[in-house]
Amino acid sequence: MKKYIVFTLLSLFVFVSHAQIDRTKQPERGPAPEINLQEPARFELLNGLKVMVVENHKLPRVRMQLTIDNPPILQGNKAGVADLTSSLLGKGSKSIPKDDFYEEVDFLGASISIGDQGASASCLSKYFPRVLELMADASLNPNFTQEEFDKEKDRILTGIKSEEKDVSAIATRVQLALAYGKGHPYGEITSEETVNNVSLADVEQHYRNYFVPANAYLVIIGDVEFDNVQELVTQFFTPWTKAVPPSFNYSKPTDAQYTQINFVDVSNAVQSEVAVQNITELKMKDEDYLDALLVNRILGGGSQARLYKNLREDKGYTYGSYSGIRANKYSPMRFNAYAQVRNAVTDSSVVQILDEINRITNEPVTDEELTNAKAKYAGNFVMALENPETIANYALNIETEDLPKDFYKTYLERIEAVTKDDVQKAAQKYFSTTNARVVVTGKGSEVLENLGKVNFNDKKVPVLYYNKYASKTEEPNYDVALPEGLTAATVLEKYIEVIGGKTKLEGVESYAMLAEAEMQGMTLELEMKKTAKDQFMQDIKVMGNSMQKQVLDGDKGYMMAQGQRKDLSPEEIEKIKEESAAFPELNYLSVGNITVEGIEPVGGKKAYKLKITEKKTVFYDVETGLKLKETNIEEAQGQPMTNTLEYEDYREVSGIMFPFKMVQTVGPQSFDFQVKEIKVNEGVSASDFE
Repeated sequence: MKKYIVFTLLSLFVFVSHAQIDRTKQPERGPAPEINLQEPARFELLNGLKVMVVENHKLPRVRMQLTIDNPPILQGNKAGVADLTSSLLGKGSKSIPKDDFYEEVDFLGASISIGDQGASASCLSKYFPRVLELMADASLNPNFTQEEFDKEKDRILTGIKSEEKDVSAIATRVQLALAYGKGHPYGEITSEETVNNVSLADVEQHYRNYFVPANAYLVIIGDVEFDNVQELVTQFFTPWTKAVPPSFNYSKPTDAQYTQINFVDVSNAVQSEVAVQNITELKMKDEDYLDALLVNRILGGGSQARLYKNLREDKGYTYGSYSGIRANKYSPMRFNAYAQVRNAVTDSSVVQILDEINRITNEPVTDEELTNAKAKYAGNFVMALENPETIANYALNIETEDLPKDFYKTYLERIEAVTKDDVQKAAQKYFSTTNARVVVTGKGSEVLENLGKVNFNDKKVPVLYYNKYASKTEEPNYDVALPEGLTAATVLEKYIEVIGGKTKLEGVESYAMLAEAEMQGMTLELEMKKTAKDQFMQDIKVMGNSMQKQVLDGDKGYMMAQGQRKDLSPEEIEKIKEESAAFPELNYLSVGNITVEGIEPVGGKKAYKLKITEKKTVFYDVETGLKLKETNIEEAQGQPMTNTLEYEDYREVSGIMFPFKMVQTVGPQSFDFQVKEIKVNEGVSASDFE
């Protein structure tokens, strides 16, 4: 009986509870939780160094972060001195040679990194005293030597040269220079000329000027005791000479006078880099700081944002489109919305990005969009609180950004209080389509005609032209007249002649090539073998392991990727046969439908553009006749993708000229292959094609 009564009461309770809940409505949000942040312990040295300590004894580890909160530094005609200074720091000290320093850090299982505006280190807590001493010694007593300076200077110059044809690097450089001006620290350009202006004495002076304790903060987090930290820091950092960095003035960034397209012509671009940008003055302490973060999140803050959904999911123009807004207490900064898009849709992408910015400034966002943006920021904030470093970083922000003491304690509460009206006001304040600078970096011969027709808000958007170093230039002229009587056969015959002659090429029964490229710090090996009997083998290896392999042996073949084998289809076999010829130009001569499309620039040279098929184009140097580039259009995830291969550094092997540098670009990725070895009529056997 008792069981029956209990069951009846429970049933009644469930029925009443269910009846009281309307499950068709989303539950109302509860109040934002109160955030209790551990306050760091603090002390300050007489030289001005401010120290914050966060004790956390959960794990036996310690992290140290030295931040020098200097204003942006203008390097002028010696741009690159800051990078050189950073690269020379952390290589031992005046008392510890570089190799001994590295060896001891490795032995302790620690890490130490030092730059021209700070340092960091991490280690087990039992090694904390020694690692702090090593970091302080290497930071305050650097051993700048001419030998190391020369090595680092050569490394930086090599990096600059490698970016000469890097479309993304060129685009970023020009976007920053046009946004801030080349007379501003964030817009100045580091070039071979400015780096060559820098001497070892300049590095030493830069270090003395700016690596000073006046604006320095040292944050120590982990398994430490405050009293011990204070004693050690006082011992190791008191020798740091009290000094204040020099002050100087630089140009203040301003918006364009009117919405315009700034075009940069890069002839090897296989896709366009599009950025719509304007100047903002946002600081963390501003009342609408969180409003600005939320509106940027809704516009272009991820895969759920408007730009991504429009340009990728709806239009299929790009792999992703995003936006960014930045806060800075020292200088106005830029807002930018950006995407890497196919050449054919460059003009359409510009219009769509402008439309999305215009829409978010003129129309309220939806309740769902605002709710999702708030949830994302709140989730990230709460998850970050699990990291002890977060507390220290928040304390550092409060100190350096002049924030209210309760800035982070009330963070969730203030996020929740943001309204749709607040978001729209922030959009109107920080986003602009009336003074927007649209920077497009791409292949002018394929995109300029349509870019010149772009209309926005019933007005034609003017196009201005800039070179790769953000200096104004003239509109590119692609209407170069072809020499009278020139045909595709003329171009092909000249190429065949200059690389060795038809008789020499027809005498090649086989050749083997080995090349290498760097990929994310790893060596990428390319091995290729070809014969005159429709035999082809290409093997791409990473760290000695085959990642992708293609083999053709007459009318059969296969491909392997990460251990998975697949036989080639008849269509794939025919396609590889076209590419497997040692010198495909010999075959091109017998094809009647190859046409000369015109003359275009390729890497600063004029080249004849030959259309081989609907999907394949090859470029030959007007002056030398050598092949400079070929492009192939392929399908990837249902979208056309241009694969580009550029040829440089021709050298003679067995009486034939071969390129010893090949730059392959697939989508946003680029690989510089350096040929290590070429063998003609040797080094190839039948077993290579099994």
